Amino acid sequence: MDLSPYLETLRRDLAAAAAPGGPDVTHAAELLAGSLEASIRLCLLEALSDATAEITTQLDSASVEVRLRGREADLVVTETPQFAAPAPPPPPPGDAADLARVTLRLPEPLKEQVEHAANIEGVSVNAWLVRAITAALYAGPQRPPTPPRPPRPQRGRRITGFAQS
Repeated sequence: MDLSPYLETLRRDLAAAAAPGGPDVTHAAELLAGSLEASIRLCLLEALSDATAEITTQLDSASVEVRLRGREADLVVTETPQFAAPAPPPPPPGDAADLARVTLRLPEPLKEQVEHAANIEGVSVNAWLVRAITAALYAGPQRPPTPPRPPRPQRGRRITGFAQS
């Protein structure tokens, strides 16, 4: 989107408003328009940015961005794919005789979260835990996140490289 036509319209309107004041006022208006061009361009970009943010909040499966290319602003619409969470695979078949009893000790806050999640889904805590464990087992191996490395202490300035004279 080229912003120049909007700036030219503003410049013409300012010159037309200053024309009845005579040549000195018209000249002052031209100087003012030239010095305000960068500020007006920035205001237009901010208005576009605010508009795209508001439009994006109203869209379900897309986002709108303002991208600057030189002195032009491009409006870009990006579709966001809607992925349905895959249902966890059913537990391996077995009959009631294959059931095993396990005692599980959970911290109280975690137990309350599990109970809450089971209530939301309308299933028992046992059924919820069986589903969660099955999904974790069939999801494949997952590596635990690596802890961040501590920053290296700076020992001084060292310059390495290659120089040719």
